[in-house]
Amino acid sequence: MSAAQAVRSVFRPVLALALVAGVYEGLARSGAFPPALLPTLPAVAAALCSGIADGTLPAHAASTLWRVIAGMGLAVVLAVPLGILMGRVRAVEGFVLPLASALMPIPSLAWVPVFILWFGLGNATAVGIVLYAALFPLLLNVWSGVRAVNPLWLRAGGAMGAGTAALFWKVIVPGASPFIIAGLRQAFVRAWIAVVGAEMLAASDWGLGWVIFDAKEFLKADVMLASLAVIGLIGFAFERLVIGTLERATVERWGMVRTAKS
Repeated sequence: MSAAQAVRSVFRPVLALALVAGVYEGLARSGAFPPALLPTLPAVAAALCSGIADGTLPAHAASTLWRVIAGMGLAVVLAVPLGILMGRVRAVEGFVLPLASALMPIPSLAWVPVFILWFGLGNATAVGIVLYAALFPLLLNVWSGVRAVNPLWLRAGGAMGAGTAALFWKVIVPGASPFIIAGLRQAFVRAWIAVVGAEMLAASDWGLGWVIFDAKEFLKADVMLASLAVIGLIGFAFERLVIGTLERATVERWGMVRTAKS
């Protein structure tokens, strides 16, 4: 990446955020809305700094992030091998695909009351909701990726003497990797949506979702927006540092970005 491209890649998102912030600040200072409902950005920043200084926001953020990581980890452990089996074994595909097609449209938050009955309030319910939300996007993307692997690649590898294990690691995994990365992105977004909603309803008194729900009861819009900012920052950092790094180490390194676009 050239220096000019690097500058543009930073400038554009900063400009977009600055425009949104300017519009918001203009509305907040216009007097059209009460300050209690639409606080100014300095008030939100003050609430954010206060929450960080007293340690409450980092503690709640750590609790939420732990639930997301635990649920996502379980989803990866279940979805990746099952998706590969679906893509390679027709009997597994015929059994699992109808179940996934029937369960995926059900909103994850619709399961919260059921999970509360089964697991009670707290981490088990929140992690279970994250697992449910992240499982199906990742499963279907892995399945699609394995099915999309060019059969010519498999035949060529077999003709050159590659065994089953070599075909799996050298052909199937690289060929399906763009779909797997896309599935991880979709699963992570759905996981964050699910965990915040679950924390509002079932996570007792810890987590960013609970902070937002509790602040709403006391009309603390600045605390609510500060918590939303933390969620956005964590999501942005995870996307760039984790998923972006994984993408560069796999998809880009193997040249599968060009293959996927061709």
